[in-house]
Amino acid sequence: MDEKTRVAFLGFRHGHVRDAYKRAGERSDVEIVACSEEDPAVCAALEREGVVKITHHDHRALLDGVDCDAVVVGDVFARRGKIVADSLAAGRHVLSDKPACTSLAELDRIEELARARRLAVGMMLELRDHGVFLGLRRLVQEGAIGEVRAASFGGQHPLFAATRPAWYHEPGCHCGTINDIAIHGIDALPWLTGMRFTRVVAAREWQHGVPPDSHFRNAAQVMLAMENGCGVVSDVSYLSPDSMGYTLPLYWRFTLWGAEGVLETALNAGGLTLYQEGESAGRVLPADAPRPGGYLESFLQEVCGGKPALTTADVFAASRVTLKAQEAADKGLHDVEV
Repeated sequence: MDEKTRVAFLGFRHGHVRDAYKRAGERSDVEIVACSEEDPAVCAALEREGVVKITHHDHRALLDGVDCDAVVVGDVFARRGKIVADSLAAGRHVLSDKPACTSLAELDRIEELARARRLAVGMMLELRDHGVFLGLRRLVQEGAIGEVRAASFGGQHPLFAATRPAWYHEPGCHCGTINDIAIHGIDALPWLTGMRFTRVVAAREWQHGVPPDSHFRNAAQVMLAMENGCGVVSDVSYLSPDSMGYTLPLYWRFTLWGAEGVLETALNAGGLTLYQEGESAGRVLPADAPRPGGYLESFLQEVCGGKPALTTADVFAASRVTLKAQEAADKGLHDVEV
C-alpha cells in the first residue's frame, strides 16, 4: 500500500499512548491527522510539553469531522469501550492501549462491530516485542521443555502514588487491576505455548497501601487452566517497591514447567534460563532479537490486508479471558468456563 495510513489519537489519559504516538510519528507510512483530549488539565500539560497538538475536545466531533483510516485510543479505562465502539461504528480501525474496554458486554459490542464492518482492532500488547519472550516462544515451539504442564507469571508494578494519574483512585474509572495488567500475560501464554485457556479457576483483588478514600484495588492474583490441564498462577499487583521502579529482576517474570524441563525469563533478565531434564544445572541462553513497536507494525499490517503477528482475533481472545477473570474477582466466582 503506497498511501499513508491516516491516524487520529483519541485520548492521552495514560502514558502508554505516548509510545504509540512517538512510533507512529516516526513512520513514513503513517500520517497523524488529529488528536482529541477532553480533560482540560491533560490538554494544558500537553500544550506545555509542545509535542502533541490537540485539535479536538470531543472524540465524536473528531470522528465526524476528520478523514482518517484508524484511531488510537488512550482515555481512562472505563471510557475506552464506548470510544472504541463509536470509532468502529464510524468505520475506523482501532488500536487501543490495554484494556480496550471494561465489561464483557462492551467487548461483545466491539466484536460485533469489527466483524460486521471488517475492521481491525489492535492492542498495545508489547510483551510480544521483547527479545526474551520471543526467545522463550521459540524454545517452547522447538520442544526444549516438551509439553508445558504448569506456568506462572508475575507482573507486579510499583504504585507510584504521588505521580500515578488521580483517576486510578476515582470511582468508575479504573475498573480492575486484572483487566489493567494481567491481559499482557493472558495474551502471552497462548502465543508462547500454542494452547488456549479453558477456565478461570479463581481470582481475587484487594487494596493495600492506597489512600483511605481510594477506589483502586491495587492488588490482584489469578489462577487459570489451559486446554491440556496446564495450571497458571499469576500476581499482577501494584506492590513493587517504588524506589526500584521497573528495574526489579522479578518484573514480568515467566516460568514454564514442561515434561522435559523448565524455562524461565523476565523482562529485565537479558537472557533465558533452561533447566533441561538429564542435565544437572541450568543453562543461560541469549534472547532473540527484539521487535520494537511490533504491536503497531501488526496493527498497520492488518489494516492494509496483511498477515500480522498480533491479530484482531488474538486481541479479542485475550480480552475475553481477562474480563472473565476480572468478573470472577468482582463477583467472587470460581471455576468459570471461558
